[in-house]
Amino acid sequence: MSDKTPRAKRRRHAQYVWTADTIRALREYMSLTQREMADELEVRQQTISEWETNLHTPHRSTQKILSMIAERVDFKYEVSNAADDQSLEHRD
Repeated sequence: MSDKTPRAKRRRHAQYVWTADTIRALREYMSLTQREMADELEVRQQTISEWETNLHTPHRSTQKILSMIAERVDFKYEVSNAADDQSLEHRD
């Protein structure tokens, strides 16, 4: 993005896209149960389950927290260019 892009618009462009697969992959990468991850994020275990089964998606603020956690534990994945086809790849 150019330097002329308003700061608010630059902030909205998320680095990570949190899908059901990426949330589950992060949790498994960290060797956590749904309950343990829920405790980390201060949400219900059912919320984690709903994210992982694609019934709901995390709020933007929670997506930012997931991104910070992913960076902290060095979790990496790639999102494909196709809008509906998001592939997952994690590297150790």
